[in-house]
Parts: sequence; structure tokens; C-alpha cells
Amino acid sequence: MVNIVVRQFSPHAFEQLSAHGLPPVLARIFAARGIGDPVQLDTAFVRMAPFEQLKNISLIARLLADAIAARKRMLIVADYDSDGATACAVALRALRQFGAVVDYLVPNRFEYGYGLTPEIVRLAANRDHPPDILITVDNGIASVEGVEAARQLGMQVYITDHHLPGDRLPDAAVIVNPNQPGCDFPDKHIAGVGVIFYVMLALRAEMRARGVFGAAGKEPNLANLLDLVALGTVADVVRLDGTNRILVQQGLQRIRNGRCCAGLRALLKVAGRDLARITTYELGFILAPRLNAAGRLDDMSLGIECLMAEDAAQAMRLATELDELNRQRREIEAGMREEALDKLMAMADGHGPAATTMDDTARSDYSLCLYDSDWHQGVIGLIASRIKEKLHRPVLVFAPGNAGEIKGSGRSIPGFHLRDALDLVAKRHPGLIVKFGGHAMAAGLTIHEQNFEWFRTAFEHVAQTLLTPADLIRVIETDGELAEDEMSLELAQRLASYVWGQGFPEPSFNGCFHVESQRIVGERHLKLTLSTPGGKHVHDAIFFFHTESLPAEIDVVYRLQANEYNGNIRMQLLLEHWFETDRSAV
Repeated sequence: MVNIVVRQFSPHAFEQLSAHGLPPVLARIFAARGIGDPVQLDTAFVRMAPFEQLKNISLIARLLADAIAARKRMLIVADYDSDGATACAVALRALRQFGAVVDYLVPNRFEYGYGLTPEIVRLAANRDHPPDILITVDNGIASVEGVEAARQLGMQVYITDHHLPGDRLPDAAVIVNPNQPGCDFPDKHIAGVGVIFYVMLALRAEMRARGVFGAAGKEPNLANLLDLVALGTVADVVRLDGTNRILVQQGLQRIRNGRCCAGLRALLKVAGRDLARITTYELGFILAPRLNAAGRLDDMSLGIECLMAEDAAQAMRLATELDELNRQRREIEAGMREEALDKLMAMADGHGPAATTMDDTARSDYSLCLYDSDWHQGVIGLIASRIKEKLHRPVLVFAPGNAGEIKGSGRSIPGFHLRDALDLVAKRHPGLIVKFGGHAMAAGLTIHEQNFEWFRTAFEHVAQTLLTPADLIRVIETDGELAEDEMSLELAQRLASYVWGQGFPEPSFNGCFHVESQRIVGERHLKLTLSTPGGKHVHDAIFFFHTESLPAEIDVVYRLQANEYNGNIRMQLLLEHWFETDRSAV
């Protein structure tokens, strides 16, 4: 079941925005997203929250500056997703420009798992030139044992992270994390790459104060790293609050102007995308999957090397490898998705004669946990996301790990904080979960294979405790209906000029239309001509990945798009959902 809900907005905010010259349609769109003053839409670099508000950032800047001056060896310990890879590249590029002796290590998810574990610490210590300092990016806040192992081996640990902390913080030399206790940084949703970028800003200020750059003031231009910051921020699906919107917009502008690293340029080229027209869509759905493919199927070192490449030919070679890995990932994912759906059908059959479909299973369960001994660990998060979207339930998908363990990746729905739910399971059932971590909407964990059914039952009980039946009904929010004079190419182009994403959703609208014509294009998509009630206006429309014919009268949820074809730009409606005119969901 699906409910359509029109976003509400503050009349006062609407009036304020209108008074500053915004058209009514834009005023209501932004007011519904918590904007009450046009200055909040300003994405100038100076509007970012100052780095001084991050707890311990002055301390880490001093420690790093001292370490650089003393020529101490540093090792970046990264995560194996796009946020971790871009954070690693930002740290490496900046620190090397500052004169640091620095290298990196990214855990292979299949051998070592996530974060600064004792095994990774030992791996670092056994390098030909063991580091003096370990710097985590996009991980570390839960690495209590790993930090202790580093201390015993004589290595300091500097943690930069954005994940939620557990009950106990690691005993690191310094921790920079906007979500740690006592941190007053206002934008708590900044990604791991954003945190390390802020640390580099603080380090540059510290080195400037020490006179390191000399009278000529030839200091590194950290704005050159914003292409990577934008990619990592969008890829990690963090909330696009004020600071994140600024970082993403600034990065997009640099990419569109051709001022991006060779690796991003090569990745866009192999994907057949134009630099000048890149949006958050390309960051999240074109670049990120190719970069993530390295961590999912192989080793994220390949992705990091692509981002670090200075030579165009080398970048293209690495980007081509990543593109091929992404093709393989899609094939593996498609097979696993079909197997997961088969399992759900089998579960539905097991509920008795009254339950014969996957939707019946969803109606009787508040959560879904799936495991198969043949599934690929690198793709389970994607499968969890697909099933969550289909059935609107918290979903955890497991694949084999090491030594009798299985690893799970989960995705959640609004109203169900996944990490907190796992924490509750762990407290109710000591010893059931080996380790876990994550966010409200995504998390990972490890359990023993023999305990899968125990965990499934325990997790379902927690879900039934925290969720209500109303939470299990998918809600599609829109910005209401557009008047005839508002549906224009001008509005489509203006909307495209803003940064949209998680927590700041791209505007969508709903309305009734008559289907004048429809045909399949590209074998997988439905191209339509729609007219408004009364037939006064006719609009082009596209429904991607939909091939079934629609009835003559439909109610749709859609977005406006400026579509360029053969040099001509026209407005078209990008359909997202359709309903019978009585709004019974299809």
C-alpha cells in the first residue's frame, strides 16, 4: 500500500521567501525543506560552518603539523566504499602537498572486514617502513581494540570519522567526529570525506600561522579537492544540510568547468557522460557505483589509485578496470536479487494458504532477514536496498564471512533507526552479535552462521517493538500539483541548478493526465504524450524501466526535466509512480 502526501510548509517561511523575490512555486518548495531565508540557499564557500566548531580540530592540526615537521611516517587507514576512498584521496593529496611522509592502507572487506581492527594494525606494523601514526578516515570511532593494539605497538592513532559512536570511545591520541559527545559542530550529517577536508583546512591554517608557507604565501589550494568531496558526500547518501550542500555545489561547479582530477574525468568518459552537464545524479548513480565496485568485488586500492592518478592514460586504464568490475557487479547483483525474491516467495508460501505472495510475507513480518551461503558479500547491501524499496521493511541480507561467521548489511525505513535497533538486539541477547555499526538508515554486522535463525527472531521482535503498522505503509511525498503556467522549461532548468539529495529531496509533483500516446523506446522505457484535464496542454513524458501500457486516465508522481535531443531542449515529465485515477496503487 502507498500513501501520497503533499509536503507541508511554514506560511511564514513561504512569505519570507516570496518577499525576497522567489516565485511562489519555488518559495513553497524551499519552505517545505526548512528554508526560511534565501541566504540558506547561498552555496558560497564562506557560508560553510567554520572548522573551529569541530571538537579537537585544533589539536589534530597541531599534532599533524608537528608530525610533518618531524618527518614522521603516517599511514591513512581508509574504508572500502566511495566515501572512504574519496576521503583517503583527499587526505593523501593534501598531506603530500603539505610535505608529509604518508601512504595508505585500505582493508580488503573479504579478508579483514571494516575499520581499524587489530589485524589491520598488525598489517601496518609489518610494512617495510612501519608508520609512526595511523590516521583513520571514514572509520575508527568504534575501533576500541584496534586503537589499543596500535598503542601497544608504539603507534599513535588519529581518528577522523562521522559514524555514530558506541558506549565507549577508543583511547586515541585525538578524535575528530561531529557526532562524538561534546562536539558543537552544527551539521552532524557531514560525510567522512567532509570531516577530513575540514581537518585539512585546519591543518593549513595551523601551518600558515607557523609561517611554513613563507612570505610568498604559496600554500596549497584545497578547493582543488572539492570534486572528491562532492563525490564522497553524495555517494554516502548523507543528509544534504547546509554545509553538505555547499561542498557538493562547489565540487559540481569545479567538475563542470573541467577542474577535476584525472580519475573522475576518466570515470565520466568511460560512462559516456559530459563534464559540463554533471549533476548529483551522475555523482550518486554513475561515478559512485563504478568506484564502489572495486571495494565490492576486488580491492578499493584500485579505486583510490584511480582518484590519485595524475596521468590521463593511467587514469583511463584504471577507470576502464573499474567500469568492467561494475558490469560484473551488476550481473552478480541481478542473480542474487532473483534468488532473494525466490526466497521471499518461499517464505510467503510457508505462512500458509492465505499468504501466497511476497507482499503477504511483508504484511506479516515487520522486518526481513535473508541469508544464502552462495551469496557475494560485496553485493548484499545493494540487495538489501532493493528489497527495502520493494517491500518497505527494514531488511538485512547476509553472506558468508570468515571462520563460521556471516556478515550482514542492512537498509532501513523512516522511523526505524537501524544501528540503535541492532544495539537493542545486542543488549537483549548478549553474545548474539559479534560486532555491528552504522547509521539510522544503513548498518552492518557480523554474527555466527549457526545463530542466523536466532538473530532473525530477535531482530523481528525488536522491529515489532519499535514499528507500528502505519510505519509499514510507504509514503510518497510530493510538492503538490503544478498550475498550468508553472509547468515550464524555465522551471525545469531552474530546479536543475540547485543541489538536491538525501534530506533535501529533488522536487516531485503529482497530477492527473490523459494518455494521448505511448510507445516503448530502448526496449526498456515507456515514452508518452500526456495532456492536462481538458486537453489544454500536451507534454512529453518518459517512464524509465517501465514497459507495460498505462490506462487512458492516470494520476502520476513526476519530476520536471529539461531534455536535450538533437540540439533541442524541451521540458518533459519524468514519471516516478502511477496510479489509477481513484489512486489505488499499482
